[in-house]
Amino acid sequence: MRLDVVTIFPEYLEPLNVSLVGKARARGQLDVRVHDLRAWAHDKHNTVDDTPYGGGPGMVMKPEPWGEALDSVIESGEGQPVIVVPTPSGRPFTQELAVELSEKPWLVFTPARYEGIDRRVIEEYGDRLDVREVSIGDYVLAGGEAPVLVMVEAIARLLPGVLGNAESHRDDSFAPGAMADLLEGPVYTKPPEWRGRGIPDVLLSGHHGKIARWRRDEAFRRTVRNRPDLIERADPAAFDKKDREMLSILGWGPGPDGRFGRVAPDVEE
Repeated sequence: MRLDVVTIFPEYLEPLNVSLVGKARARGQLDVRVHDLRAWAHDKHNTVDDTPYGGGPGMVMKPEPWGEALDSVIESGEGQPVIVVPTPSGRPFTQELAVELSEKPWLVFTPARYEGIDRRVIEEYGDRLDVREVSIGDYVLAGGEAPVLVMVEAIARLLPGVLGNAESHRDDSFAPGAMADLLEGPVYTKPPEWRGRGIPDVLLSGHHGKIARWRRDEAFRRTVRNRPDLIERADPAAFDKKDREMLSILGWGPGPDGRFGRVAPDVEE
């Protein structure tokens, strides 16, 4: 996979040289290219922003340097990339979207600063390329570089051979293909006792069926506590008999439409 990032802060992307992403780059699984947007600014100050039409606070990134930069990047490769625009006003970045993007051969990220990129740039490339405006959460950052780091790590770990254990990502929270979107439950490792705290006996039992059930039950506990919205919007058909028993223990039950909601708010979780 090839990844290009156009930014006014190339140094912000240095973390792409470490951890799983850095190792994938070293092995040739990822071709990551970081470009300085100011290389396509032609005045003596390398200006990439200007005041917004219509007034208002802040500055807007100019279309000319972005257009020249994207044209140059696109012309340097074969085929058509997917352009990923980090923005608080984009669609949510989810595990499902990470999986979808991990299947694309070429992604170009356009992290903006200030009040964002002149809208004409998005429209220009959206007319002929697959342009995705994506948000990593309901908050505003100083720029789009941090979201790029988040998205690249989420995408890269899904590529074949990047994780040491190819099955590792299948049990992730929000992993597509699961019976329902649940948060991943707690995990434990050696030693068997630490500061007077042990580990659940079931994990030492060697009974794979019981262990799998315990893990799913714990996933329900964590999801009910931290992300009850995932249970509320889940397809009831995703819950088997044991799931429904666990939800009942946690104070949840089906409503008139069949979807599950909390029916006993004071139940111990």
